[in-house]
Amino acid sequence: MKTIPKHEHFLGTYLLLCFFMLPLFTSAQTSKPKVFVMEVKAEIDPRTNRYTKMALERATEVDADHVLLVMDTFGGALQDADEIRKRILNYPKPVYAFIDNNAASAGALISLACDSIYMSPGSSIGAATVVGADGQAAPGKYQSYMRSIMRATAEANNRDPHMAEAMVEPSVDSTLSAGQVLTLSTTEALKYDFCDGVATDVEGVLAELNLMNAEVIYYETSVTDDIISFFLNPFISGILLLIIVGGLYFELQTPGIGFPLLAAIVAGLFYLVPYYLTGLAENWEILMFVAGFILIMLEVFVIPGFGVTGISGILLVVCSLVLMMLNNYNFDFTFVPSDNLMKSLISVVLGIVGAGILIALSWNRLVSSTAMDRVVLKNSFHSKEGYRSASTAEHLVGKTGFAHTRMTPTGRVMIDDTLYDAQARDGFIEKGEAVQVIDHSTFSLRVKKVS
Repeated sequence: MKTIPKHEHFLGTYLLLCFFMLPLFTSAQTSKPKVFVMEVKAEIDPRTNRYTKMALERATEVDADHVLLVMDTFGGALQDADEIRKRILNYPKPVYAFIDNNAASAGALISLACDSIYMSPGSSIGAATVVGADGQAAPGKYQSYMRSIMRATAEANNRDPHMAEAMVEPSVDSTLSAGQVLTLSTTEALKYDFCDGVATDVEGVLAELNLMNAEVIYYETSVTDDIISFFLNPFISGILLLIIVGGLYFELQTPGIGFPLLAAIVAGLFYLVPYYLTGLAENWEILMFVAGFILIMLEVFVIPGFGVTGISGILLVVCSLVLMMLNNYNFDFTFVPSDNLMKSLISVVLGIVGAGILIALSWNRLVSSTAMDRVVLKNSFHSKEGYRSASTAEHLVGKTGFAHTRMTPTGRVMIDDTLYDAQARDGFIEKGEAVQVIDHSTFSLRVKKVS
């Protein structure tokens, strides 16, 4: 029997493996790397924070091999920038920054967190001094914290930590613009190894990274995000605020729970949820809103009359809704520009006024529309035409009884051991107080309080 030599046996096995592995090698060679592109071209705030979080989550879903952050910002909130910085540092895939004009303050911090930095001609990076609402440098504790995270971030990506600190406070090093906060141009950033290359656009950055043949995926916001942005519009917020305040007010005028309160609750949800999802609505602001709402409910159902409790509840609700438009942290307004509060108030007032004008202009058209004809009875049935109500209350005029429910100003009264719907002529009447019938209509009595 003929024996196959060992070397021929191994050769055959090797060729067989190559035959089966060839499609895998071919597939690996033909698959393109994926580059995920996201943009930060606005102030660094809770909305930007949420945007980067969702963008990186999307990059993970599409299994991107590289992430490119296109940046043009003058900075913003330190806390949000710090969260973005940590998110980038901990991301498992390479993240590159392309500074397309400016990366100042918080933008510089975020750029340092990226694995590589590319800049367009004429761009700049630096000027990371922490400033307060008045535009002046914030107290030393904020500068110290900013220096520490700038230094730590630079060290994490093998960049000069001393130069990073000089972007926060003036350096004594003559090579770093002694006596001034450091800001580097594109040429200077290249000279001091703070920049890995120069490019005019995204394609130029991909060329620098040898990723010209890569599949480029641009991050696009979802329909949900577009809806959230719609409700963040100051005018829409003003309309919602009008519904909230108006609904609570009219609910105080009617007994029980009705449509005005339901409308106020729905409008409140549409107002609160977008601001909460974007991080603008702080927990204490939501608690303020809830406290105000509880006070209003106590005024309606528990505490007699309308006074301090109801007014305090309305003020808490309105103030909380306005403050949600301001980017503050736990009552700390150090970095909230003073004019932002005025802008917030103006936006709300203009929204309410605009909504009121819109309602006033469209009311007559709405009432006369065919859709309204289907739900509103416009015919009048006069007694002179022979129409009579099923029962009359003329015999009750002048009689006395007592309020069976609290009248605010409508409610129910007990006259001759019979309950009737009634309306108080002046103000509110508490449950159990004596009343006298002074007039009547088809559906209710009109009463006044008597001794």
